Amino acid sequence: MVNIGLTKVDDALAAKHPGLQSYAACQSRAFMKGTGTFILCAGGLFALQKVLQRKLPYPLQWNLLISIVASSVGSYAVTRWETQKCSDLWILLETGSVPDRSLPPPPPQESKPEVSEGTGKTKYGDAME
Repeated sequence: MVNIGLTKVDDALAAKHPGLQSYAACQSRAFMKGTGTFILCAGGLFALQKVLQRKLPYPLQWNLLISIVASSVGSYAVTRWETQKCSDLWILLETGSVPDRSLPPPPPQESKPEVSEGTGKTKYGDAME
């Protein structure tokens, strides 16, 4: 059995996906980086706002709200970035190729059919009076 966190994965499944343990470790690391980012960012922003509060006084509830919201956004960004790297690692371990994360090309522009004024028919084939 392979342990991933508190759950045990069957040996047959672990043999089918040899990169499972590496992927689980990467995901765990990504979530811990996100949690650490939240804690450090919230503490740092709270301290910074306490210093700034001498010149611009505002209630403590706004100080906490700004710190928590900003650190949540930062934590989400870090966790998303690290999770994307873990997904790329999983695809590399499973397929042997690195996924292409470049932006897809824009769809081709559709040309509008030209309707001449003298035909008497619309582009749908209806007769015009």
